[in-house]
Amino acid sequence: MKSEFLIVTNGFKGTWSAIEYGAALAQSMQMKTTLLGVTEELNPAAIDDHHPLEDIFAQAVELFQKLNVEYALDIRNGLAERIIPEIANKGNFITVVSPLGRPQLKRWLTGRSIRLLMEQISNPILYVPQACLPVKKLLVTVGGLGYGEAAENIAVQIARANDAEVTLLYVVPPTDLDYPSTRGVQEHVDNLAETDTLPGRSLRKALEIAQGAGLNAKAKARQGNIVEEILAEIKVENYDLVCMGSAYSANTLRQYYAPNVTAEVADSASCPVLTARFTRRV
Repeated sequence: MKSEFLIVTNGFKGTWSAIEYGAALAQSMQMKTTLLGVTEELNPAAIDDHHPLEDIFAQAVELFQKLNVEYALDIRNGLAERIIPEIANKGNFITVVSPLGRPQLKRWLTGRSIRLLMEQISNPILYVPQACLPVKKLLVTVGGLGYGEAAENIAVQIARANDAEVTLLYVVPPTDLDYPSTRGVQEHVDNLAETDTLPGRSLRKALEIAQGAGLNAKAKARQGNIVEEILAEIKVENYDLVCMGSAYSANTLRQYYAPNVTAEVADSASCPVLTARFTRRV
C-alpha cells in the first residue's frame, strides 16, 4: 500500500511550514494527503470565538487545490501529542509536523514535542522547522548497521520526484579503541566509500542504490562528534532536507545513535528532518 502524507496543525501559525512543505512534496510525489487539525483545550469564555484552525484550514485547502493535491480533512479534539500518534499509527502515513507553539517552560519540563512524537509514532516522521523549497539538495546519513535503509529508500523517492542531488554522509565518531578495523576507518575518512570497512560498504551500497535510481549522488565522510558534524554539514551545504534512521529502529542502533542523534539534529537543524524506523524483512 502506497504511503500518504499526514500533515498536522493545531492552529499555531508556525505549523504552516509543515503544510507548505508537505503539500509541495505531495504534489511532486503524487501522494494523497490528509490534513489533521487538532483542536486543543480552549478557554470556556472563548468557546464562540474564531478558532485559528479555521483560517489555517482555509489557506491549506486553497494551497492543495492550487497544487492539484488530493486531500482529505480530519479534525480531532484533544492534546496534539496524544492525538497525532493515535492517528499516525493507524495508517501508512508519513507524518509531517512543525513546532506546535508550546511555551518555553513546557519545552523545558517535558522536552520538545518532536521527541515525544518520535517515541510514539512507528511510521516515518517529517519535522519541518521551516519550509526549504524547492527541494534540490538532500543529505542522507548512513550508519554502519543497515538500520537507515528505510530513510534511505524514502530519500531516493523524494529525490527522484524533485530531481534533487543527494549526499550520503557517514560520521566517524571519536574513539579510544585501537583495533585494526577502527584504524582502517579513521585513516581513510577522505575515501571511506572505497574501503572494505563496514561503514565503507554501507556508504558504497547506498551510493549504488541512489545512482542506480538515476540520481546525482555522492558519498562523503566527516570525523568527530556525530551530532556536531551533521549540523556542521547542514550549515555549510545548506540542504533542503535531511533523512536519518530512527533511534527506535532497534536497540543495537544505539551503538551509532547514542545519544539520540536524530532527535538532537531535529532539535537544532534549520532545515526539515525526516526520520524513519527500520522495518525488518520477514
